[in-house]
Amino acid sequence: MVFGELSNKMGMNMNQALRQKTLARRDLLSTSQQTLNSEQIRSRLLARPEVNACRTFLVYVNFRSEVQTLDLITELLGQGRVVAVPLTRVAARELLPVQITDPSQQLVPGYCGIPEPLSDYAEQHQIGPTTIEVVIVPGSVFDQYGGRLGYGGGYYDRFLADRAPGALRVGLAHDLQVVSRLDLAPHDQRLDLLVTECREISSCRF
Repeated sequence: MVFGELSNKMGMNMNQALRQKTLARRDLLSTSQQTLNSEQIRSRLLARPEVNACRTFLVYVNFRSEVQTLDLITELLGQGRVVAVPLTRVAARELLPVQITDPSQQLVPGYCGIPEPLSDYAEQHQIGPTTIEVVIVPGSVFDQYGGRLGYGGGYYDRFLADRAPGALRVGLAHDLQVVSRLDLAPHDQRLDLLVTECREISSCRF
């Protein structure tokens, strides 16, 4: 094994250990603390002028101890914004953006138990990825320079790079998920903005 391959493997192993450690800490947050953090994050996000200026959003639907997004989706819909959520197509290794208007009626447990639109509904309510102005992205670990580690599938990295490269990329995280700097792979996509319950971090992706 050459030095570069060994270095890459070591970096991947370190990131996997960091991901597991961070997610374990996140899972220890009480339900009430998760909800409080999510409310503060939503308020900070919607106060950002670059976010407020946009009309069309792709928003992840939270799972387990992720920052909660259903109230965010409801608020955006109440403001007359166009909101899509991702449907995971495992065989194609891609995310399909599907417009919703009523998350309580249009979402069911899907890939890995994550709430997603029904397949029949999704086929009729897709939106063009290039029309999306803001992508709200989940993740396991984030840094102060726009770096992000997902959950290992690469779905959001591919979507951001190939299907919505011009969209504003926004990560939502509990502050305990933020480290000073991540060792990223070339395919890892950087964010423009990270919002936690404590702060907002803008990067210089462009």
